Order: sequence, then C-alpha cells, then structure tokens
Amino acid sequence: MSDPLVDPRKELVDDRDRTAAFVTQLREEYRGFVEASRDTNADDEHDPEGSTIAFERAQVGSVILAADRRLEEIQSALERLDAGAYGGCECCGKPIPTARLAVRPAARACVGCA
Repeated sequence: MSDPLVDPRKELVDDRDRTAAFVTQLREEYRGFVEASRDTNADDEHDPEGSTIAFERAQVGSVILAADRRLEEIQSALERLDAGAYGGCECCGKPIPTARLAVRPAARACVGCA
C-alpha cells in the first residue's frame, strides 16, 4: 500500500481531473485542426511553413488516445481501491512498493513484473 501520509484516492482523483482537463483541451485543439483543413484550399502537403495540418491533427489524435488510456488506468485504480485490491501486484500478488505507487499511483504491477 502507499505511504500513510499520502492519500491514494486524492492522488488518483487529482490525476484524473488533470488528465480529463488536458483531454478536453486537446479535443478542442483537434477540432481546430479539422475546421482549419475544412475551410482552406491550401496544399497542405507542400506547405513551406513546416508541418502539415494533417500531421499536426495526427499528432494531437495520438496524444488524445494516450490520455484516454491514462483515464482508463486511473479509473481502474480507483475501482481497485474501492475493492480493497489497490497496491497489490496483479501478476505476482506481492505488494507494490510505496515508492512505485508514489510515482505511478495507477500502477497494476510491481517493477519486477512490469
């Protein structure tokens, strides 16, 4: 289990809230790229200014997917906490070290099994 001075639920909820706000911001940015590409006849593939709108849209889309996965990991950790299974390695069953949980509160496995 984690350090008694650190509330894992608070850490997880704070992380969830930060990640959700980040996802909202990214989705707005993504919509901006979609709208920009819809409203222009520019030759996006040969833009002398640098990266293309399509490339930037793909980059933001990838970050959104990663952040969505992070939200799922956090939700799973909250469910494990509610079930009394938080802090145990899902592979070997041993406790996940406090230091690992401090760095990765949503960790499912100890370092050896990860």
